[in-house]
Amino acid sequence: MARLNGHLLRLPFYLLSVTMVVPFYWLLITVFKPPAELARTPPSFVPNSPTVANFYDAEWSPERVNPGHLQGIFQRFQVDFGFWRFLFNSLFITAAITAGALLICSLAAYVIAKHDIKGRRAIFLLIVASMMVPWQTTLIPNYVIMRNLGWLDSYAGYIVPALAKAFVLFFLVQFLQSVPDELIQAARVDGAGEWRIWWRIVLPLLRPALAAMSIFIVLAEWNNFLWPLIIVQSDEMANLPVALARLNSYYAGPDHQGAIMAGGLLASVPTIVFFLIFQRYFVRGIALSGLKG
Repeated sequence: MARLNGHLLRLPFYLLSVTMVVPFYWLLITVFKPPAELARTPPSFVPNSPTVANFYDAEWSPERVNPGHLQGIFQRFQVDFGFWRFLFNSLFITAAITAGALLICSLAAYVIAKHDIKGRRAIFLLIVASMMVPWQTTLIPNYVIMRNLGWLDSYAGYIVPALAKAFVLFFLVQFLQSVPDELIQAARVDGAGEWRIWWRIVLPLLRPALAAMSIFIVLAEWNNFLWPLIIVQSDEMANLPVALARLNSYYAGPDHQGAIMAGGLLASVPTIVFFLIFQRYFVRGIALSGLKG
């Protein structure tokens, strides 16, 4: 009876997991279906004739139209390096924003948490209050600033506005408050400068929290669509979400969905691998952050 009650209590979680797994399963089977099977009604839930042509179809030719052979995801983009260009854009932008945001926020958190400066509490509360402002309200001001700086359609336009992360700063400040002040004072007595204390003491102590925050930042920036859509003016500077959205608008019909799903699968793999690698740090960082109040 106790086991049955336990399963009933977990039933909402089982249902929630189904809503998450089923769309990913549909994406996975669609990737390996040929065009004829993609247009079949009713659809099949297991590929009858699995194929990898949705990634690259060696038998497709622009001179010979064949409904059974369509361009794979690596053949559809008319830019240098094709799909790999968008993958590089997403990887570079996500890595730069993650590294830059963590470094800047760790410096700010160290100052707020471990330095007795005038007005630090007011500054901290102002930064936390900024999380209450919907981020959509900053789109137009940010766009105007990027245009005036000449950073539209550039990596700087992607990266610089995304470096300020109020939640990351809040999280790191909460984490550092659990670090004894005596540890910092001892380093100062030994003659260590503030930069050396931050690099040699604060950053190593922040490692679990930084790993936890990196997951949030990577997932958010990797899947970022609206801001890149606004500032991107050329196909070469698009990231993966924008490139896949444009691909979906260029090619209509169910027989083209295989290549689009292949792009979606390739776009999801890096985030899954990243989470699997850092999930233990994520759990540890949440446990040690002091967010419990």
